[in-house]
Amino acid sequence: MTLPPRNLLAEEASPYLQQHSGNPVHWRAWSPAALAEAQTLQRPILLSVGYAACHWCHVMAHESFENDDVAAVMNRLFVNIKVDREERPDIDQIYMAALSSMGEQGGWPLTMFLTPDGKPFWGGTYFPHEARYGRPGFVQVLEAVDKAWREKRQSLGQSADGLTTHVEARLAGTHGKAALDRDALANLANGIDGMIDRELGGLRGAPKFPNAPFMQTLWLSWLRDGATSHRDAVLLSLEQMLRGGIYDHVGGGLSRYSTDAEWLVPHFEKMLYDNAQLIRLCNWAYSTTGNDLFRIRIEDTIDWLLREMRVDGEAFAASLDADSDGEEGLFYTWSKDEIEAVLGDESSLFFKYLTLSTPPGWEGKPILHQTGEQQRQSVADRDRLVPLKEKLLAAREQRVRPARDDKTLTDWNGLMIAALAEAGRALKRIDWIEAAEQAFAFIATAGRDNRLPHSILGEKRLFPALSSDYAAMANAAISLFEATGTSRYAELAGQFIAQLDRWHQDSENTGYYLTASDCSDVPIRIRGDVDEAIPSATGQIIGAMVRLASLAGNLDLQEKAWKVAEHAAGRVAHQAYGQAGIINACALAIEPLKLVVVDKPEDPVLVPVANRNPDPRRIDNVVPVGSATNLPMLPGGVLPPTDKPGAWLCTGQVCLPVITSPEELDRVLRRQ
Repeated sequence: MTLPPRNLLAEEASPYLQQHSGNPVHWRAWSPAALAEAQTLQRPILLSVGYAACHWCHVMAHESFENDDVAAVMNRLFVNIKVDREERPDIDQIYMAALSSMGEQGGWPLTMFLTPDGKPFWGGTYFPHEARYGRPGFVQVLEAVDKAWREKRQSLGQSADGLTTHVEARLAGTHGKAALDRDALANLANGIDGMIDRELGGLRGAPKFPNAPFMQTLWLSWLRDGATSHRDAVLLSLEQMLRGGIYDHVGGGLSRYSTDAEWLVPHFEKMLYDNAQLIRLCNWAYSTTGNDLFRIRIEDTIDWLLREMRVDGEAFAASLDADSDGEEGLFYTWSKDEIEAVLGDESSLFFKYLTLSTPPGWEGKPILHQTGEQQRQSVADRDRLVPLKEKLLAAREQRVRPARDDKTLTDWNGLMIAALAEAGRALKRIDWIEAAEQAFAFIATAGRDNRLPHSILGEKRLFPALSSDYAAMANAAISLFEATGTSRYAELAGQFIAQLDRWHQDSENTGYYLTASDCSDVPIRIRGDVDEAIPSATGQIIGAMVRLASLAGNLDLQEKAWKVAEHAAGRVAHQAYGQAGIINACALAIEPLKLVVVDKPEDPVLVPVANRNPDPRRIDNVVPVGSATNLPMLPGGVLPPTDKPGAWLCTGQVCLPVITSPEELDRVLRRQ
């Protein structure tokens, strides 16, 4: 079969694909029909993978995909397939691993050339229209690939077969299970600690990414083993990024990464997942240090989220572009004159707390950031600074806004829902918990046949969900249960795990695949072990199963989680730094913490202590005094007495004696 000789992206459910619907390139979305067309024509596939907030994706589109002459070459020589990596992370991970296996540096846009049956034989990332940056021009690349395909097809096919086999072994293979070992977390944390920039935070060098999975490894190491240097590395990294240009000091929210080692010049795109993980990290940091910087940044980030990222007042959009009006960062940057025009005589007070800098090589307007002293002073004088920022924000709203990718991704929303629920508990913000519940309800009711969609855009739903979607929503449901006490959330978490078992479990019941069993268009069914900016699907699955098993006292689920963790540990031994999410989750499986609190709903004394001491290793369950039915069980199936307030902290199958004093509970939770 062949598809119509025209661009077919206009009806897709991805804003990124729709951005390319006006290209003269005869784009197809990834589908069985597009793959069949390549087989029929016996043409190689040109696969282009990107996402809506990707700056260099836009550059390549403007230079090449919107060019009639370039498009004519593409249309004549290839079947051209466009993929939104946020819609199809399974496809993206396969071909990114192939590029890496070729010894090439990964990134987006990802440009891969495939045999008609979808096997990769060559690729790269961004190719300029004309030869520069040490790269050949894009048309040169197209013609060279076509020549190689015509003249060396057999050897290219053999190369593609070998590369595909290698990628399959790496992403979908099985290894013998490994015993869960406490040392795995400590060893990884020590390795990460050795890479930390002790002056500027984050990992040494540039560019600098938040790297939440690594930060969680360090935090868990401190909580469990008392490694204060690991805690301090996280706190330093947070403080430094929160005063750098990577944080939006006027409107709130964290950008994707900084291009330099000082966190100063951001790549200005804002991603939902980065900000979800920032909220969680700041919540842990605030509970530990009492430093109001972290509380303020939580508040500012959530203000941004609810103001700019809510889609129709319900769940949350995927991202904001880096560019507006054709220029990166234009929406977020200021000249001194612009600030003085908005603030007038108050501008000198504003510059007491913030600095404008134009670093070498940056061609845009200056970037707002803070010195360490300005950061400390702005926290102390927040009431003076807030009205000035509000004036600048109002002025900024008159500018051309960056485009927003309005698709609601289930897994990213799950991360944000959990973060809102946890921060709402800790900081007594019922409105945040309510926002989390609203987003959860929107996604949970958007499914069909008891299955979640992966992506929602208006009336369009992309099915089937990925394993990461069920895992993230299960974790979100558990966090909402902790925040509200509503048992329905625990039940839904169990239903999400059941859907994982039905559609994603492997034949040996030792783990899960990222893609559902009835998804027919993936060349390799991968496991989803590798972290990206967020923990891997496998790491999230193990975490959800451990938490739900601990919450419900379900020994069968606990045993299943242990089995999945052992097999994941066997695979992770080969590339620990790329799979920190699995090691973090295995640490939870080894020593799950459970806190059961019996308290008076009208005048609680113990619950506030638990709420202000969040711990990612711990599942909390609150029971009203006098409750006739007890949802929680202590190890061994023992029901706690509910005639008076008390708290039971259990590690695995062992519980401390009942704690009745809030001071004692606070001491125990902080020591733990």
